[in-house]
Amino acid sequence: MTLAGRTAVVTGGSRGIGAAIVRRLAADGARVVFSYRQDKAAADALARDAGNAVAVRADQEDPASLDVLFESVADGLDILVSNAAIGPLAPIRDITPELFDRVMTVNAKFPLLAMQKAEPLLRDGGRIIGISTLNTVLPGPGLALYCASKAALEQITKVAAREFGPRGITVNTVSPGATDTDLLRSSNSPEALERTPALTALGRLGEPEDIADVVAFLAGPDSRWITGQNIQATGGLIL
Repeated sequence: MTLAGRTAVVTGGSRGIGAAIVRRLAADGARVVFSYRQDKAAADALARDAGNAVAVRADQEDPASLDVLFESVADGLDILVSNAAIGPLAPIRDITPELFDRVMTVNAKFPLLAMQKAEPLLRDGGRIIGISTLNTVLPGPGLALYCASKAALEQITKVAAREFGPRGITVNTVSPGATDTDLLRSSNSPEALERTPALTALGRLGEPEDIADVVAFLAGPDSRWITGQNIQATGGLIL
């Protein structure tokens, strides 16, 4: 129970990697408040299963929902995990101003404003962790907005590490590789998914729990000397 007595906020915690993070942080003893956008039934079920967890509806396209998300941690915060994101495939020729604004708001603007909201609540020695992507170093067609927004998150993280460091607060990102989630399967062909394990040093797709374990390490006391870093949790897809 390395996180006993700690309070965490996780965005996008109702499924996939986010749900695994909620379960792991709660299992390690943290009180976890997590956001969801649509599936209230799944979020409520996760809150029950995880134990010390509370689901809050928040829409990352609307920064005003930050007030609702942080309302229940007004008494203090130790860990912020910015996980929620969108990744619509769009060739550059098809990108509209509206789509640009939407992706940048969800993937970069909301996490930045969440840091801002969390700063006065974070106790000294706190942790901020953003979920980025392997695609910032391995981009592909149709991913311009996704890659750009996640690269922005990585750079915001580096600056935040400098600004928050005097209080012992660490700020890092984790970049998952090919992780077996609904998002991965909806955005890749079955053939691509079959080929991927052979390209990975450990010979398999990642599982959400693989990423949650890295996040739990960064959220815990043993990561105190790691800040401003982007941890590539890819199973060796990038070496």
